[in-house]
Amino acid sequence: MEFACELVNILTMGFKYYDLVYNCAMTNKYDYLIVGAGLFAGIAAHELTKKGYRVLVVEKRNHVAGNIYTEEVEGIQVHRYGPHIFHTSKKEIWDYINQFASFNDFINAPLAYYKGKYYNMPFNMNTFEQIFGVKSPEEAKARIEKEIMDANIQEPKNLEEKAISMVGTTIYEMLIKGYTQKQWGKPCTELPPFIISRIPVRFTYDNNYFNDTYQGIPKGGYTQIVEKMLEGVEVRLNTDFLLHREELENCAEKIIYTGEIDRFFNYQLGALEWRSLRFEDEIIDMPDYQGNAVVNYTEYEIPYTRIAEHQHFEPGIKHKKTIITKEYSQKWKQGDDPYYPLNDERNTALYADYIKLAEQRGNIYFCGRLGGYAYYNMDTIVEKALQFVESLLNK
Repeated sequence: MEFACELVNILTMGFKYYDLVYNCAMTNKYDYLIVGAGLFAGIAAHELTKKGYRVLVVEKRNHVAGNIYTEEVEGIQVHRYGPHIFHTSKKEIWDYINQFASFNDFINAPLAYYKGKYYNMPFNMNTFEQIFGVKSPEEAKARIEKEIMDANIQEPKNLEEKAISMVGTTIYEMLIKGYTQKQWGKPCTELPPFIISRIPVRFTYDNNYFNDTYQGIPKGGYTQIVEKMLEGVEVRLNTDFLLHREELENCAEKIIYTGEIDRFFNYQLGALEWRSLRFEDEIIDMPDYQGNAVVNYTEYEIPYTRIAEHQHFEPGIKHKKTIITKEYSQKWKQGDDPYYPLNDERNTALYADYIKLAEQRGNIYFCGRLGGYAYYNMDTIVEKALQFVESLLNK
């Protein structure tokens, strides 16, 4: 189907953003239509454009960069969709992302708040001394191992049993149970054990949450990274593909779709389950609020799961005011932003059925966190995006 449109340039930053106004012929004008403008989409568009392909990116939000979007407020880069720390042990991934920004030396060392006291995370000798009063790794190991033996859980049937079998009852009750129940909206006894595949435990005084070789946050925020990836690419913001699908599906030979796969098919097989998030930002007239980038609130009675103080993602920079974000986990419903997939047996089977529907079409690829119904760290997104483009080029 042919249609007509005018392109209205609303912003130029090395590449062009457009709002889409209809009424012009453009059937198969592009080789690839990429739906979404997050990290996966940015890499795919960048790499395909370098190879000479004609690419159009459409994004329903009013900005690029997806959930890694950052915005400067009061001189502070605010992580609008929750804190993001880039970390990887693969030099090739680190080198690739560093093409687009210079990274600082931020080390992720969150704190946990429980009943008026702060505890170090990940669980390490600082945590064990705070909780048990132990002074050596041997004492800490003995205390945790005794709790695990006393629980005598051979085959964990739910998340609670899995966690206790890994770190014992005390740490589970104080630092895992309430936070997890808030995050998933269900008692831990009703959650599948696979949700906790591993719990970081160290018997050293090391508060670095990640074990990866490379870690940091881009100086000037994440948005610039995707903007640079999209230089030379036509990008249309405020354009919901599903509201204009009949027109947009005809403008390219192939579609790379980074939105929800079930929404693409109008939920015809049923809706995949997600957890969503709500954020409350506050500008505070003081130089420092909590002294740390992230504090997790592990009591169930405290409604938010964590508070991020954005200035601490920029080590060494002083500010007169500070900005905090309280993060609330909430039940997802159609129309909400999806964040965490519930990859249980039912949803895994449903996703597989949607993939079969997609294969019947033949000209569409479902990619990224939403399209793949999976939770990925940023380094995994980079790797998967590069592998995906390579597979396209080798066909």
